[in-house]
Amino acid sequence: MRSIWMRPPQDRMHWWFQHMAAMVEMLRTEPRAVAHYQRYSAWLKECGVAETDAMLFVGKPARGLVLIPRALQPQADRVDRKRFTFVGPCFGDRSAQGSWQRPPGTRKVLLVSLGSTFTRQPGFYRACLAAFGGLPGWHVVLQIGKHVVMEDLGTIPDNVEVHRWVPQLVVLEQADAFITHAGMGGSQEGLFCGVPMIAVPQATDQFANADQLVALGIARRIDTEDATPDALRSALLQLTEDPAVATRLAALREELRAEAGAARAAELLEKEFRL
Repeated sequence: MRSIWMRPPQDRMHWWFQHMAAMVEMLRTEPRAVAHYQRYSAWLKECGVAETDAMLFVGKPARGLVLIPRALQPQADRVDRKRFTFVGPCFGDRSAQGSWQRPPGTRKVLLVSLGSTFTRQPGFYRACLAAFGGLPGWHVVLQIGKHVVMEDLGTIPDNVEVHRWVPQLVVLEQADAFITHAGMGGSQEGLFCGVPMIAVPQATDQFANADQLVALGIARRIDTEDATPDALRSALLQLTEDPAVATRLAALREELRAEAGAARAAELLEKEFRL
């Protein structure tokens, strides 16, 4: 199969393919990826879709809704706004996930969560307990996932509650800070709720997301190996005591909510289908 760089410039070349050249080339040549896109292309043809090249259908659609905030899109200024509309996170009804209430008299709440997959980090959790246990004015909600047993954590400070899982968005709506692995879900939920974040990326896109949050001026990145109690505590206090961070968060929170999420997405889809 010819390299995308051997194709003439007029052959649908655009900046996305240039920026993602190595990955695109892998997807066009790796046997499992080739098989996947062949099935995808066949399905598009069966559905009567005009563009039957699945790679182009995904990478360069005629029209697209972007379900992440514009603030988290790298090189957002290069995105064609006539073709793509950022609608931001589309949160559905999460009442089935349960609820959480801020303890009475609590001054500040910190949520610590590495998501649902990359949670085998007992050393990191112990560092958090050492960093924030007994920290004046702070109540800590620590989610540890399914891999770590409580016995690995040692003594739990009085101002810390430990759970295997929490209804994250509900907690964030009442929180004052968030330590996250910087998955896209958690990153946009943190922005939506306007809380400063300490990003501790674990894998995949989380490193780029963490850097984007830092670039926005509302987060610190601390890699797992550097997440000492002193580093975590210092980052938390710096973020939550900096008025510039609070101002920036308020602006981003307003920006995300203005993107309007599911309601805006539904409106645009209905408009597109009526044409």
